[in-house]
Amino acid sequence: MGGERPSLALRLLVGNGRAIRQSNQLRYNAEKLTLSKVKRCMASKFDTVPEYPAPSHDAELFDTADWENWRSRLVEAVRYRYLLKNLVNREIKVRYKNSVLGIFWSLLNPLLMMIVYTVLFTKLIPNNSIRVFPIFILVGLIPWQFLTNTLIGGTVCVTDNAALLRKVYFPRIMLPSSVLLSNLVNFVLAFLVMIILLYVFGLGLTIHALWVPVILLIQMIFMLGIILILGTVQVFYRDVIQILNVLLLAWFFLTPVFYPFETLGTSATILGVTFNPAVVMRWLNPMASIIDGYRTVLWGTMGSNGPVSMDTSFLLRTLITAVIIFIFGYYIFNRFEYLFGEKI
Repeated sequence: MGGERPSLALRLLVGNGRAIRQSNQLRYNAEKLTLSKVKRCMASKFDTVPEYPAPSHDAELFDTADWENWRSRLVEAVRYRYLLKNLVNREIKVRYKNSVLGIFWSLLNPLLMMIVYTVLFTKLIPNNSIRVFPIFILVGLIPWQFLTNTLIGGTVCVTDNAALLRKVYFPRIMLPSSVLLSNLVNFVLAFLVMIILLYVFGLGLTIHALWVPVILLIQMIFMLGIILILGTVQVFYRDVIQILNVLLLAWFFLTPVFYPFETLGTSATILGVTFNPAVVMRWLNPMASIIDGYRTVLWGTMGSNGPVSMDTSFLLRTLITAVIIFIFGYYIFNRFEYLFGEKI
């Protein structure tokens, strides 16, 4: 009898482990509610919810093994694209709720900052070496504000939607994606105003402006990768958003937003290490190359009288960096998203 007890204890231990795994799987699958429940939940967030056709029979939920398959996730994300549209609308409505000017703040904010910097660097601290300074600073400010607003919103997008995550199942990647796209709307509106100002100040658009969609796509890939990482870490450590605010301030001064890239020295020494600031900034700071790209094709360089073409080698290197960051962020987000419901 003494020899049977360990065997019995072992069988009980294995049985309990299996029961716990089954319980966890059932709890996770319980999140996957029907499409109608998703609509009812979203109805509490919106004034009206448009009617969408019910999913076809082949739109069944995925097995657990499919979660490791990125293709299955992509198909699922496409299937829930109507939800992404609603989330984007909600982001825009909530951001400007009870605001008198509403979405026009997305236009006024960069314009007001342009005026402040123009007065500072042309009147109080004169710097006549930079031609058409209002356009020079505006071309840098608009992409930078696109970055900061997206990163701040994307970092808290999961924790701020805790109630929604607990109630219904939907692809979690919709949350950071909706933050990115809602800020893209603001970017486009501000960019349209900048185009008007380009003609007001006599620069206009040239053939080099065709690079703008390419640069914008690279920036969006880069930012989506960053917020996938930050949004995941924020679920487990709520200090991330506080640290991000400090890092964004330092990042701003290390990015050529209000100063030209060409003014960086060719040599600098920190802690006994000598390096080329411009080269290091391009390698370690993708936003430096991105903003310099916008400025090059819309404003020009310090040695030109107007917009010039992009250096494709810089652009290609920035694209590779952005794709690597996105792949890493996508992996981190998918690796831990099943824990979001428990941690928040």
